[in-house]
Amino acid sequence: MAEITVMASLAFKAAYLELVPKFEAASGHKVTTLWVPSVDMRTRLKGGEIVDLVIMSRGAIEELPAGVVAPNGITNLAKAGVGVAVKTGAPKPDISTVEALKQTLLAAKSVAYSTGPSGVYLDKLFERMGVADAIRGKLKRIKDEPTGALVARGDAEIGFQQKSELLPVAGIDYVGPLPAEVQNITVFSAAVHAKAPQAQATWELVRFLTAPAAAPTIERTGMELP
Repeated sequence: MAEITVMASLAFKAAYLELVPKFEAASGHKVTTLWVPSVDMRTRLKGGEIVDLVIMSRGAIEELPAGVVAPNGITNLAKAGVGVAVKTGAPKPDISTVEALKQTLLAAKSVAYSTGPSGVYLDKLFERMGVADAIRGKLKRIKDEPTGALVARGDAEIGFQQKSELLPVAGIDYVGPLPAEVQNITVFSAAVHAKAPQAQATWELVRFLTAPAAAPTIERTGMELP
């Protein structure tokens, strides 16, 4: 039996929490998971922290220094677009077109978004849409919890994040995805660390997460196959 340590971002969490216990039961291995915001994950890995497996956006993985990821060690798990949520029972804003989204942003009292891949993209999108200056004072950038949690508590009127990170949050209603013209799809991948103490068992976990049997869980939790 091996003890596998995984450092993961929240986007894949809902599917992961269903799949990993099944892997542990089938393999006999134990998996310890560190849930870390992507921005902190990059810092820790660049600083030399060693784990067996890293799960975050492929783009962030590819930016890690040489020697962190094993050769041919990256495997795509799933992909997800950015969605919008409001507090349960609140009127759902119109986000059906880019112009409607723009007006919704301008009218909102407060907007929550993350420090992860969706937040990096939204910063650029707000600039492109010409609303960045107008909404800057009501933006809330969130790192340590889902943006939906703020919306559920009433601390933000609307929240933006990967669909897979919004769906599991109680107390919110999912409004829908960004309009297709401005949607951004992020691929989330698993990367075996170059110095993984349990490399063989870690590859078993990667194969389990990408097996055909895992696909229904991935899709049900708001993601698509890569």
